[in-house]
Amino acid sequence: MSMPMVITAAMVGAETTREQTPHLPITAEEIAEDAVKCREAGAAMVHLHVRTADGKPSQDAGLFRAAIRAIRKRTDIIIQTSTGGAVGMSVDERCGPLTLTGADRPDMATLTTGTVNFGQDVFWNPRPLVRDIARRIRALGIKPEIECFDVGMIDEANALAKEGLVDLPAHYDFVLGVPGALSAREDALEFMIKSLPQGSTWTVAAMGRHQLPFVELAAERGGNARVGLEDNIYVSKGVLAKGNWELVAEAAKRAKAKGRTLATPEEARKILRLT
Repeated sequence: MSMPMVITAAMVGAETTREQTPHLPITAEEIAEDAVKCREAGAAMVHLHVRTADGKPSQDAGLFRAAIRAIRKRTDIIIQTSTGGAVGMSVDERCGPLTLTGADRPDMATLTTGTVNFGQDVFWNPRPLVRDIARRIRALGIKPEIECFDVGMIDEANALAKEGLVDLPAHYDFVLGVPGALSAREDALEFMIKSLPQGSTWTVAAMGRHQLPFVELAAERGGNARVGLEDNIYVSKGVLAKGNWELVAEAAKRAKAKGRTLATPEEARKILRLT
């Protein structure tokens, strides 16, 4: 409980639309402006997707480069890029941000270690594809965040570690409440925590109405939390969040009420073992 809590802002995603909320950032400048506000509200990291000008999900390296440069010009927040992209994308499409090097290289990238039902679709991650992405992350010299939609994905990360593709202890993100996957339940969270390799760190990303209550559960258990418009557009029942920053501010308030301090990006780098 003495460790500062790392709050991650999942800012854009691939599913949320402007029709659902006018506050979704799309352009590089909009994303950067929201990222600055998230940093000021207490976030140490952003989980980044990008969109085309008309709002369609994309994994284009150029769009990631523009967003990363715009963010880093304004703030020191940690940047974690998605390799999940949108359902139906090829592995090369999904790995667009992993082609960025030098000053444009992301600080982390996600690695989902299994296939899962995703609403009416399937988030397709067969074992050869998972290993392909793991190798690309490793070759870039950054750390993965192991995205787990179910407990078996923790076991698969252990298998990757035995193959030399992931270093343990690692950092995990428990994605709970996606329709078709593991539901957002307290006992599910407890089981996932107990299943982790010793010394590992974890974040919980709960969907929709579960997002903010799970910030409190994570705070009580010494973990970290992800909030943002990718997973939830409401700051309270029926009230749209005015931006990712407002969800971060609410998460920060709840974490502090549970006795947790908030990690700065510098502190988060140490907690997550980033170089």
